[in-house]
Amino acid sequence: MSFSSNVKAELCKQSLSPRACALAEGYGVLLYCNTFTSAEVRIITESQDFAARLPKLFKKAFGVSFDQEPAAHERGKLQFAVTSEEKIAKIFDALQMDLKSSLTLHVNFGLLEEEAQCMAYLRGAFLAGGSVTDPAKRYHLEMTTSHYKVSRETCALFMECGFSPKELTRGGNNILYFKQSDYIEDFLTAIGAQVSAMGVMEAKVEKDLRNGVNRRVNCETANLTKVVDASLGQMAAIRALEASGELEKLPGRLRETALLRKENPEATLQELAAMLTPPITKSAINHRMRKLLELARALEETV
Repeated sequence: MSFSSNVKAELCKQSLSPRACALAEGYGVLLYCNTFTSAEVRIITESQDFAARLPKLFKKAFGVSFDQEPAAHERGKLQFAVTSEEKIAKIFDALQMDLKSSLTLHVNFGLLEEEAQCMAYLRGAFLAGGSVTDPAKRYHLEMTTSHYKVSRETCALFMECGFSPKELTRGGNNILYFKQSDYIEDFLTAIGAQVSAMGVMEAKVEKDLRNGVNRRVNCETANLTKVVDASLGQMAAIRALEASGELEKLPGRLRETALLRKENPEATLQELAAMLTPPITKSAINHRMRKLLELARALEETV
């Protein structure tokens, strides 16, 4: 199962009581499902758990059964439909909607006065029109509806609940989405998917840890490359001075430093500084190395 499927499976374990919350959840489902008109309700889902929840939800919220349901053990895209005029009238009545008026769907905030009802509405909307990407890959949660006013008013509801979704239009659909892991964690927790929210949190910790290790390795590799390059340059300079006979003519401290580097080509400047008697600072030995490089360059220019 995908991460999104697991989230929906967890959400479907939530209680359908009290009826006010079942009504709010059913409302979210209807406003974010495939078709909701005065002539037909049609819901298509690939979630087995949501499919198992829908008949109980509609019975609890609206007192109706579906006129079309998928066959037992059916897989793939599962279709539910209500086409009976009497049943659709009961749904509209429960939602305080006028069946005869021209239907421009919007959110009736009168049905969502309590926080629990708001979360139930958002849970239903996510079950019908939502998806969330596996957090191990990237952070993205979205909810899609074909109804512009519904999307705008759901966005306002999100804002009232302390969330800040972004909005976009894709293929004629209106989408609210989150790309920040902490927003996704908080939203999943609020609508009843606490275990999935923990999964997002754990994925973020693992990513941060892996990125930290990679940054440290890259930094250490870069530093090691600098040390190796510097050592190679110093060794080349010392060999040039030795071949020309100039090494033996160097002042005692410079000659001592050159010989120490020759014997310890892989040592860092800090390590070389500590090997001298008496030990000197890294800055001091760095100054001596620069002097050896300058002498080698001067020698090269005279050849």
